[in-house]
Amino acid sequence: MKIAMGADHAGFPLKEDLLEYLKKAGYEVLNLGTYSTESVDYPDFARAVGEAIQQGKAERGIVICGSGIGACMVANKMRGIRAGTCHDTYSAHQGVEHDDMNVLCVGGRIVGLNLALELVDAFLGARFTAEERHLRRLAKVAEIEDQ
Repeated sequence: MKIAMGADHAGFPLKEDLLEYLKKAGYEVLNLGTYSTESVDYPDFARAVGEAIQQGKAERGIVICGSGIGACMVANKMRGIRAGTCHDTYSAHQGVEHDDMNVLCVGGRIVGLNLALELVDAFLGARFTAEERHLRRLAKVAEIEDQ
């Protein structure tokens, strides 16, 4: 599975640790920045991750900002991107299984490394169930995107 990953300055340290973990686990990771703790704007990196998914360069994405909220708001503005900020493993896997979440947003100032690793494992290990009720709901989400 190809993973697009981006972070602002607040998420940079956690992104670096997660990049190393994912590469060791055998994932192909597209590092979309940032590359230091110098102040940058989270919308740039959330957008880059979303575009990588839209263009088929990655199947899923991970975006890290200070709280995970701003990056999530940006990603969800993009057609076909279903992002969720997760601070627990249930949400990380259930978001994929029921909602076909394709971008995990994490708060780098909120979530420590051990929990972040658990979140990533839950997110990447989950698969969309494609049950009728979930497909029906996603169709409604797609309608809203077209407004």
